[in-house]
Amino acid sequence: MRNTFAEAVYQAAKSDPRIYVVVADISPAGAISEFSKQWPHRFINTGVAEQNMISISAGLAMRGMRPFAYTIATFSLYRPFEMVRNDVCYQELPVTIVGMGTGVVYSTLGSTHHAQEDIAVAGAIPNMRIIAPCDPAEVTHAVEYCAKQTDGPVYLRLGKAGEPVVSDDAVDPWEFGKIRYLRKGSDVCVITHGSIVSRALELVDYLNAQGKSVSVISAHTLKPFDSEGIARALASHDQAIVIEEHAPQGGLASLTKQAAWDGGVTCDLRTFTLKDEFIHCYGSHQDILAAHGLSLQALIDGVS
Repeated sequence: MRNTFAEAVYQAAKSDPRIYVVVADISPAGAISEFSKQWPHRFINTGVAEQNMISISAGLAMRGMRPFAYTIATFSLYRPFEMVRNDVCYQELPVTIVGMGTGVVYSTLGSTHHAQEDIAVAGAIPNMRIIAPCDPAEVTHAVEYCAKQTDGPVYLRLGKAGEPVVSDDAVDPWEFGKIRYLRKGSDVCVITHGSIVSRALELVDYLNAQGKSVSVISAHTLKPFDSEGIARALASHDQAIVIEEHAPQGGLASLTKQAAWDGGVTCDLRTFTLKDEFIHCYGSHQDILAAHGLSLQALIDGVS
């Protein structure tokens, strides 16, 4: 996702001189490196000063620019939270705040680098919208949307590297604010977002082997949330399963439960999230997911 994001921003910048990239002590990699060489006046590295990164981006937006404020997720949102809230969201400015390496992707760097509650934090701010692409192809769609929109701030929630493309044969096109069927079935509906879609598809393969017809939904827009679309999906399946790499509060799981309650839906709904804990486990990304109860076997046991 990281390299795809860089390429998509670079391509957008070719035809739009309003595109700026503002980073906080992140080395320009991939196409962002080319961006910084080709348009040095449109690439700003603030150093370890994330508050400045956000406030400079707000100033650029006030002058008609389309800035992308980009760094590791915990540092793009948590450290400069006051500036995100007051400088960007209060002013309703078209700044895209890019959080890279969300969830527990930065496994061995510990909880200081784990963005396991970022959707809840960003979603609580008025005027903020949230996009969490499920694969590199959706990243491109999201960047194209962010580069052109003028409605206000967006938190773009990305994984890191190595995520496979899973949406090439999607049933629905990508549309901001709407859920997207990647596959259409009739028995079970698996709803997910972000890079954990790979784990969700492993569960789908298991369910298919058990003779189940399974729908897969990318809920890539978390705010505004497509409550009506989710309620319809729940009502048309006997069982629904939510899988997300986020805390149980304020993410897709709780939003889906609310949509089910408000829509009067009574299907079997099971949600799998990160635990509401700081897990003291040193290991790979998969090790941390397993410690949070998001291993494939844990999912299989939870739906059986």
